Amino acid sequence: MLEIGSIVDGKYKILNKIGKGGMSTVYLAMNERANKPWAVKEVRKDGSTDFEVVKQSQIMETNLLKKLNHPNLPSIIDVIDQTDSFLIVMDYIEGKPLSEALKEKKSFMCEDVIEWAKQLCDVLEYLHTRKPPIIYRDMKPGNIMLQPDGTVKLIDFGIAREFKDKNVEDTTCLGTRGYAAPEQFGGQGQTDARTDIYCLGATIYHLVTGRNPSDPPYEMYPIRHWNPAFSSGLEKIILKCTQQNPDDRYQSCGELLYALDHYKEEEEGYKKSLNIKWRIFLSSAVMSLIMFVCSAFCMVCKSKTAIDEYNQYISQASATYELEKRYPYYEKAIKLLPEKSDAYIEMIDTMLEDGVFTERESEEIRTVIPNHETELKNNVDSYVKVSYKLGMLYFYYPETGDVDVKNASKWLTIVAGESADGPSEERVTLILGEKQAYRAKSLCKILQYYKELDTVNKEGDSKVDYVQLWNDLSSTVTGNIAAEDNNVTALVMYNFFANQIVRRAEDFKNAGINAADIVSKIEILEKSAEADADNAYEVELYNSLMNNLRHARKGIEIAYGIEG
Repeated sequence: MLEIGSIVDGKYKILNKIGKGGMSTVYLAMNERANKPWAVKEVRKDGSTDFEVVKQSQIMETNLLKKLNHPNLPSIIDVIDQTDSFLIVMDYIEGKPLSEALKEKKSFMCEDVIEWAKQLCDVLEYLHTRKPPIIYRDMKPGNIMLQPDGTVKLIDFGIAREFKDKNVEDTTCLGTRGYAAPEQFGGQGQTDARTDIYCLGATIYHLVTGRNPSDPPYEMYPIRHWNPAFSSGLEKIILKCTQQNPDDRYQSCGELLYALDHYKEEEEGYKKSLNIKWRIFLSSAVMSLIMFVCSAFCMVCKSKTAIDEYNQYISQASATYELEKRYPYYEKAIKLLPEKSDAYIEMIDTMLEDGVFTERESEEIRTVIPNHETELKNNVDSYVKVSYKLGMLYFYYPETGDVDVKNASKWLTIVAGESADGPSEERVTLILGEKQAYRAKSLCKILQYYKELDTVNKEGDSKVDYVQLWNDLSSTVTGNIAAEDNNVTALVMYNFFANQIVRRAEDFKNAGINAADIVSKIEILEKSAEADADNAYEVELYNSLMNNLRHARKGIEIAYGIEG
């Protein structure tokens, strides 16, 4: 076994043991050069009666994962073959397997399971669309890691295989009984994408009901057999996933994902309700036509009334001293006219008054925005303005001080004109102006760097182009930010810029960035910031900036060997 504190391959320091299976032990290790944690799986010859078979299985898993790149899959970084064992170095995944979580909770809320299932659909669809397709074949709670942020990762590719279209059937029974599809039991056809759909359906069944399909008698009842309150729509989805005949299942994960997105439409009574509504519509169509002129006039009056009421809610919020008590007014305004941007922006500006975006405020955003995002999208101008504000919020203001990369990326991608279903870059520029649109695009690039900063490739080289990073950072603090946004935004952006100089001085030097250019930018920020501090909080930000800029100067002097 590996010794705690030992150095493997000259770079991986073993910190502690984090898991043990029948054939392997997993350790937490640190690459001290890259300052990054990794998981090291050790498979020892004396721990297996058939070491070569195990080794070949692990090598196959490693070779598969090396070719893949998906956020819900782990990455393999290294394979080290030793005399009495071999080691696989891979992503360290925080969290626990869903099988462990099931022991604590027994079952999970339908909404949570559906969200995880959609993530798993996405990663399976990715695997199935490789060339050749990859069939996972062992979906079960024990192979799904639940991370602290609520996302899941699919692990253990020991029995995955590349689909061979000339094969009539699989010759080996592989998978976990109860979760495995009939065709995995040899002689019943070849496993394909629909096999994974069966396994995912069985997994959803287990997570929702708490009933393990791998326990005798290996049967899955309709989920409402266990609890009549369960969703009938989800029940239909699970039943279709787990049909004995693959032709009767969903034929692709894309098809299953669509069903999960619309599971409520399969609820009992939903279609009946639609039929009733359709009859009512037909019977009222003639009456509606007759009353059209009157209705049009009334709608104009109603629209004016709605706008007046909308503005009144915003005014009431502005007149409320306590910040927490403003939010109900903003929510009422948004509910009334969700396509208008004013209430969203006023709400976000309220959150920025103290310069910190708290978890409570984040919960407010998660409560309000998703309920009205569809209507907001219908007004492109409003959608872009609100997306810009949200992008800034998640980038600069989380109370932890760290960028919320996931949420900032979502909103800034829209504003950068890079979203598949969002407005074009030209339209964004017309709405926001060149400076803000350019800043959003630069920040979007910086978010991509966040995934690569402080990481190196296998040869030990940095994955980041620090010349481009410097140019992108510089572009974010160009222009009169206070006039384009506000003083707080300007000072926060300056502080972020200064912190990056402190942290990346040596990297900028190695990349060939001229020290004079960096010092010149520091001097510009010192002068600009003085005009951007008007109240106590802004003065606090200003003082913090001056301190950061002093550290930045010192860092440049040390990195470039400049005498102070």
